[in-house]
Amino acid sequence: MPSAIDRPALVWFRDDLRLADNPALDAAQASGRRLVLVFLLDDVSAGVRPLGGAARWWLSRSLAALSAEVEAKGGQLVLRRGAAGDVLPRLAHEAGAGAVYWNRRYGAPEIATDRAVKASLVARGIKVESFGGSLLHEPWTVATQSGAPFRVFTPFYRRAAGQAVRSPTRAPSAWRHAPAPESERLEDWALEPTGPDWAGGLRQAWTPGEEGARAALADFIDGGLDGYAGARDRPDQPSTSRLSPHLRFGEMSPHRAFAAVRHAEAAGDASARDIEKFVSEVYWREFSYHLLFHFPDLAQANFSPRFDAFEWANDTVLERAWRSGRTGYPLVDAGMRQLWQTGWMHNRVRMVAASFLIKHGLTDWRRGEDWFWDTLVDADPANNPASWQWVAGSGADAAPYFRVFNPVAQGEKFDPEGTYVRHFVPELAGLPAKLIHRPWEAPADLLRHAGVVLGETYPRPIVDHAQARQRALDRFQRIRGD
Repeated sequence: MPSAIDRPALVWFRDDLRLADNPALDAAQASGRRLVLVFLLDDVSAGVRPLGGAARWWLSRSLAALSAEVEAKGGQLVLRRGAAGDVLPRLAHEAGAGAVYWNRRYGAPEIATDRAVKASLVARGIKVESFGGSLLHEPWTVATQSGAPFRVFTPFYRRAAGQAVRSPTRAPSAWRHAPAPESERLEDWALEPTGPDWAGGLRQAWTPGEEGARAALADFIDGGLDGYAGARDRPDQPSTSRLSPHLRFGEMSPHRAFAAVRHAEAAGDASARDIEKFVSEVYWREFSYHLLFHFPDLAQANFSPRFDAFEWANDTVLERAWRSGRTGYPLVDAGMRQLWQTGWMHNRVRMVAASFLIKHGLTDWRRGEDWFWDTLVDADPANNPASWQWVAGSGADAAPYFRVFNPVAQGEKFDPEGTYVRHFVPELAGLPAKLIHRPWEAPADLLRHAGVVLGETYPRPIVDHAQARQRALDRFQRIRGD
């Protein structure tokens, strides 16, 4: 009679599309069982938020890369689509699996799905093990002295950073493969756009997959980490890591990025200030997931209940102009066009663009969060809503509502020569640096020489900054309650 270990193990990939430093894969291999590797596209289970268009494009490319890596090791990545509660137990039965391994997720619908799947599998006599593979620290392991979740970043950071971080592991050189059940075809899922094909800029800007993640990390360590603390706010410079979509889809674990920068610190390749700044950004991601786990309606409900009474105007004309990069404020427009062209936006500009929609446009932050969810390749279920609430003033440890970013001042400070604006708003490229962030103040002859016709080739400001700022502050005053 065959022993239990003769039954294969299923490794269920989700937001961890990598072979290196994958705790579920490592544990499955260590079990001595033959392995079946599977990815389920579940966009129908209750409460699960379907991916936006840009993230679907990334997922398609990342799955193709992972499939190729698995095939290079003699295996196959099995693809199935449908509700995980139905599909995974059926797939485990088809494979004759005796165990299933996965890395944890932290949204409430995903947790509910995983619990239901686990109960179904255990009832069938199948062993189930889950692991922490997406965060440096599991959300329930970082708590206040009273055991409550943190609501402010700095004390969270101090507590979390005091805990040990495990070292990353290498990808298995090989493993024992079990016969793979029938797989669906990735191209049949139609994750990439065709009519029209708007992803040309994404293909040019990114290399999804584990190999692309490794290359991005190496580029950052070699060319971006030194000076990071001072330059990361400059959209006109290649000063950020661009690791966010790779972390979002788990093509790289945060442990790998953390270990790489600590190694650079030990080698003297970057200053302690640069290292600390990058590490703090990694912990902002951790904090966002801490919030999502403990406050699961983060993308739907104001973290601060007093904002439930805020009077949003939801100006659809302004919102359309914002989405298309036609607000008349060059930094905002450059950011929104960068987003549409590449599926990504520089973090400093994200804050300015979000503030503009919320405060200049009195638009509910949830509308902006939803647009970013659809257009960002790194649209993340924790970072995206937490960041929008931070800008709105309704979130945890939020920027105060009266902080209304001035898009002109922000442009002049962080894009002083107008390099970023010239790239993404080329119709303003002929303007001098001192006027490129305020073209409406340029003399008529200079505008004519630069080929700019305000209101035609480039819009006039859709709102006046000073008036919009005061209007936002007046609305906020009504809900202060202090």
